[in-house]
Amino acid sequence: MEGRVSVGTAQVEGRCVVAQEETQHLTDEMVEMIAAIGIRYSDLTIAEEVGTGDIEERLKELEKKILFCDADKLPIQDRVLPQVSKYLKDVNEVWELGEVLRLLCLSNEDEKHNELLNFAEITLQMAMERLEDEFVLLLTQCCKPLEPDSMTLHSAEEDSMDDFSNSSFDEESDEAMSHSDTARESKIVVNDLINHGLISDITAIANLMCLCNYEKECRQAYVLVRKDAVEECLSVLQIDIFNIEEVLKMGWNVLHRTMEKWKQAMQVFVRVCLARERQLCDLVFGELPGSIREPCFVDISNSSILQLLSIAMAIALAPPKPEKLFQILNTYEVLSDLLVDMEHFLPEGCGSGILTEFHEVLLRLKESVSGTIEVFKYNIESSISYTAFPGGGVHHITKYVMNYIKALSAYGETLGSVLEGQQGTDQSSVMEDGDRETSSNQSPLAWHLKSVTKILEANLGRKSQLYNDVSLQSIFMMNNVCYMVDKVKESDLRNFFGDEWIRAHIGMFQKHARVYERASWTCVLSFLKEEGIRKTNSRNPSSTVLKDRFRGFNHAFEEAYNAQTAWSVPNAGLRDDLRISVSTKLIQAYRIFESRHAGYLDGERHREKYIKYCSDELEEYLLDLFAGSPRSLQSQRR
Repeated sequence: MEGRVSVGTAQVEGRCVVAQEETQHLTDEMVEMIAAIGIRYSDLTIAEEVGTGDIEERLKELEKKILFCDADKLPIQDRVLPQVSKYLKDVNEVWELGEVLRLLCLSNEDEKHNELLNFAEITLQMAMERLEDEFVLLLTQCCKPLEPDSMTLHSAEEDSMDDFSNSSFDEESDEAMSHSDTARESKIVVNDLINHGLISDITAIANLMCLCNYEKECRQAYVLVRKDAVEECLSVLQIDIFNIEEVLKMGWNVLHRTMEKWKQAMQVFVRVCLARERQLCDLVFGELPGSIREPCFVDISNSSILQLLSIAMAIALAPPKPEKLFQILNTYEVLSDLLVDMEHFLPEGCGSGILTEFHEVLLRLKESVSGTIEVFKYNIESSISYTAFPGGGVHHITKYVMNYIKALSAYGETLGSVLEGQQGTDQSSVMEDGDRETSSNQSPLAWHLKSVTKILEANLGRKSQLYNDVSLQSIFMMNNVCYMVDKVKESDLRNFFGDEWIRAHIGMFQKHARVYERASWTCVLSFLKEEGIRKTNSRNPSSTVLKDRFRGFNHAFEEAYNAQTAWSVPNAGLRDDLRISVSTKLIQAYRIFESRHAGYLDGERHREKYIKYCSDELEEYLLDLFAGSPRSLQSQRR
């Protein structure tokens, strides 16, 4: 049988015949070990071809080279490429000779083989210690330091969100709240943080250490250095780690700033720090089995990512408060997006603990979102007022709730996923008549938003009862329902409420407007009726009755004017419509009544006491209604 033995740089060729008794000593393990170093099992007769003395001499030469290199103390990366390559080849040859000697020891009991094997192992260990030091040094230098100035987080989301920190429904609510699903589309622009000029040396050392059965030492050294680098990344990003108790004690402003900072830092940490470590791990261990590569990355990232997730878990486990819902949603969105990155970093079967924690935190956040929405509904339902809202205007609770759900609608995609399957069983209870046939197709978010407005309407109905004046009750309901409609029409809420809801609620506030007109002006108009003003069997009206009618009209109009100038109708279009509607009915009736009967009071003493106003004056006065500023009526006619 012909064969070739590769011993370092030495090549021994020959023809040999393996004795039957030597062949019997070979085991399957021995054959595999021989194959691993490219030596055919028939070459165990190397001792006969080369001689034990040649192996010993070669090992001593290699030891001198290694000792010389160790004494030089010049880092490997500072040597010229041929020197580096030669050093690694020398160490590799020591290992190969040791493997040959190990097999020879298994095949016979020559004491010399055992001595040489021990010598090879000592030499190899000495070389491995030096290589490990070099490995650590190179790993500390292979990545550029992470600096905030080296990266930019581009996001479509501006930091202009109203935080809804004021949870009281009885205080004014601002209307500035902006968020969109496109805000999630952020990208990190970062310079390449890996010094690729060092990667070839690092990879060669890693391959050699693992080949020489120093895999454990290689992994430990790698994890130690890169784990420190990852923790340094956390330090650079200035991320503070809080436990649940600390989060619960945070005021809103502190929590808001903390979570905004966390959101930004979390994305940089995963998409820069961990992305860098994933790339480096693949470069260094790319030629080695995944069983070596993947555990290294998991060990490097595990503790840091779990620390960061603990902050999100603290947010999720905190008692539900409506003002914190948007931070919960932001946290959920960030983690949902980063989960995709982590699943890419961690192949199936690896890092299951990290991914499990991601899923657990997301589940808790989903539960927190659902619970917070229910608390929000309860707060609306249980909101109690003891005094009527001044002027019948738009109540603070209406502004707060509508701005709140308007902000929620911008999280449509996220909430659609979070609330899936959580609609109430009686969906028709929040559907308008024309919309019920499509109720089965409405989204979970649409159902919850409509249920919120349904609860709000019921609460407003109770608050309207605080007014003693039926007209003002109607003005209050008209204003608030109109405000709700406007908010739905002008925002993404329209996509969830639909045109049927809008039409139904336009009809609702128009109905309240008609009730107001009847309750407020029927009494005033009653004095302008023709019935009962003529004497019996006379075609002429009674001057006494006319005086009473004009006097009664003046008094009723002045009372309505004095009251309703203090009332408020914030919607300019609705305000104008009401004024026009009242003016059309009142002025026309007054003009007809005055033109028919004013002449009968000519010559009467103090005529101006009865006919105090002309129709043009009344028309001018009606423009003062609903301005929210009480006025006292003064006749311009003397």
